[in-house]
Formats: sequence, structure tokens, C-alpha cells
Amino acid sequence: MRIAVIGLGEAGAIYATAAVRQGWDVAGFDPFDVPTPDGVERAATLAEAVDGAALVLGLTGSKAARDIASALAPLLDGSTVVADMNSGSARFKRDVAAALDGAPVADVAVMGSVPAYGARTPLIVSGAGSSVAAEAFRSLGAEVEDLGGEPGEAATRKLVRSGWMKGLGALIVETVEAGEAAGLGDWARAQIAAELADGEASAERLHASTLKHAARRSREMADATAQLEDLGVLPIMSRATTALHEQLAENQALVTREVLEAWAGLPVANIGDARERLGITTGIQAPWAGAHLVGRARTVQVAGGDNVGIQRIIDEARPGDVIVVDGQADVARALVGELIAGRLQAKGVRGMVLDGALRDAEDLQEMGFPIWARGRSAAGPYKNGPFRHGVPVAIGGVVCMEGDLVVADGDGVTFVRPSEAPALLAAGRAVQEEEARRRRRIEADVAAYRAATETGAA
Repeated sequence: MRIAVIGLGEAGAIYATAAVRQGWDVAGFDPFDVPTPDGVERAATLAEAVDGAALVLGLTGSKAARDIASALAPLLDGSTVVADMNSGSARFKRDVAAALDGAPVADVAVMGSVPAYGARTPLIVSGAGSSVAAEAFRSLGAEVEDLGGEPGEAATRKLVRSGWMKGLGALIVETVEAGEAAGLGDWARAQIAAELADGEASAERLHASTLKHAARRSREMADATAQLEDLGVLPIMSRATTALHEQLAENQALVTREVLEAWAGLPVANIGDARERLGITTGIQAPWAGAHLVGRARTVQVAGGDNVGIQRIIDEARPGDVIVVDGQADVARALVGELIAGRLQAKGVRGMVLDGALRDAEDLQEMGFPIWARGRSAAGPYKNGPFRHGVPVAIGGVVCMEGDLVVADGDGVTFVRPSEAPALLAAGRAVQEEEARRRRRIEADVAAYRAATETGAA
């Protein structure tokens, strides 16, 4: 049996390894520079990965799942079953199935900890491809409840359970934090362990996994909360659980040099398409043709036409930063020019994004210091204040927060929360790959037309 594993993160690697041990032929695809499990054939493209596969396991994360499905649809022969193992609402699972354009789909709900139980983790499956998926997972040792039916039925059951399981993990994290703050960390852990079936082992597993998977679980809990609302149940505890996971994810996420390098070359338009065409600035212009920027946001809010807040942040700037300034969309006076730009460039700052005006545009281009701005003005700024650093700012109708990933090119600017960056990168690359495939097809059609025209003319 040949299978393809799309997404070689922790769970993907576990299932790929189990399939290799089962004696299956396994291809893997992941846009990130993650390790390839022993025995897995690492594919360079989605097309290469799914070629000849009887079963495709989708483990990309929910944010990338729809775009990956759209990219997969033209690559499948109609008999390949796609097992969507990403967490999501019933509606989301149906959307993924629709994007696969008729391919048999198994909605797979993972009902336990894959790191803890491996490929034997219990599953619930539904959809037209559920029987094939169920047989495969049972071969790997899993207990599988096959509902048949439609995609989304398995997801509904998982999300009903998620409020309890993720809520328990969140409560453990908060209780341990409270205990440590009061100087009672060991005592708090002991109290928790005493109430759990496996005692300390269960408490540590729930605590560690909640911290480790906070970003993914925050999205799962958001789906669980939405499902409760759809059912007419007031989701008081689920909202709190979602908020705690979101805060944990933001506390842990950092835009590192490796993250910046991974996003280089990905067009803003592809990122916007992967986000359902949301989150792109309006009215903010690129400094010159071909300009491109990826960096980490340092936010500044200033009064219209006043740049004292920008002056004050120069000493705090770090290599890889992008200074993002909410100038109140005021273009009457320039907030920056070549002098400030030169000082920032000397600190390793990659560029700026201004919802305001700049000047010395030609000098900035010669320096190679890109600044996206709403306009230009020869008039100099005031230096009276007030200003704020590190606060959420509004840029061209889009909110940017301190520490966000900033991506800018000739089409506009977008900001990405660090916690959503991995899944959105995979989704954006899938859009990029699909566009490249369509462009190659168009170019081939144009070449064929020209060849036919020339033959006719001869």
C-alpha cells in the first residue's frame, strides 16, 4: 500500500513512521525544514507526494487544510481517499471536502494524545472514504469508530469532547501557575495529581501538552465554542478555555530569524488568498518596483505629523525589526526621511511601514531602505508628542501588534501573528504552488496556440 503524509510535524511523523513499520510505501511532504522520518520518501511537491497513493493523510493544521485541499484536487485520480486529520468544525470539514472536488474524503477525529499513544490513538471517522481510512488505521493498531455518513459528523463528536479535555488542561496550567505564584507549586501539583486516575503522570502530560500545543488547541477551542453557539448553548467555560490557550500561544510564539527566512519570497497576494482575502492593507504604497520586506514588527503610535515617538524607538531597535507606525493616516507632514532611515538601517532594521507620509524617497531607494507609506510630503514633522510604543496599531485598515511578522511587497502589506505563522505559511505556499501550476498550463496553451497559428500561416 502506498500512502502520502502531508505535514511532517509531530503527529505526521508519528503516523508516517508507523506506516513504514507496517511495510507500506510512504511519501511525505512538508514546506518547512522539518526532519524526514526514517524510511519516508520526502517529496518536493504535493504532486510528487500523492502520485500513486491510495490514501492521503492531511496533517497540515486547520489553517492550511482548505488551500491544501484545493491544490490536491486536480492531482487525484478519483480513487485516492483523503483522510482529513486536522481539527475543525463540522462546517470546516465539509468545506475541505468540497475543495477536494469529489474525491472520497474521510473526516478523521483524533480522540486522544498522538504523542502519548502514537498511531494507536483512538479515532472517529465519517464520510465517503471512512471505511478505507478505518481499515488503514486499524492496521496501525488504532481503535476506530466508523460512522460512515458525511464529513463533519466525526468532527462534531470531537468538539463536544474538546471543551472537557482542553478545559481540564487549561485549568491545570492555571492552577499550577497560581500555586507557583503563591510559593506552593509542589503542593498544587500534588493536589491535581491526587484527583486524576494516573496521578502525577496524567497531570504532567496534560500540563506539558497544553503548553506545547496551545496555538493549535486555541483554534480547536474556538471551533468548539462556535459549535456550542450554533447549538444554542452559552459557551462560558469554552470561551475562557479558548482565551487561556490563545494567551499561552502568544507568550510562546517568537518571530525568529528562521521564521523570517522561511517567509522570504512568498507574495503578499498569496498570503491574502490563504486568509480568505483578508488582512491586506489599503492605501499603503510600496517605495519602488520590486521592493519586498519580511521582518518583525515594532509598533509606534504617534500624533498626526509628529515623529518624536519614532526618534525614541531608534535606540531600542534590533536587527530584523520593521518599524510600524500608526501616523493617523496624516500625509500633511513627513514622519521620516533619509536621516532617520540611515540610523535605523545602521541598527539592522529591515524597513518601515507608515500610515503617514515620508520624504527623501529617491535617497531612500539609493540607500536600499524600503518604507511603505500612505504618501509623500516635503514638509517636516513636529516633535511634541504624544506617542506610544508596543501597542496595537491600525495601518491601512489592518491591525498590527508588537512582534507580528510583517510581509510587504508591491501589492501591499500584511501582518501575521506568530502563533498562526506556521499554518499560514503552508497555506500560502500551497496557493503559490497552485498558481504556478495554472500559470504553466496557460503558458502551454499560449505556446500551442502560437504554434498552430504559425503553422496555419505557413
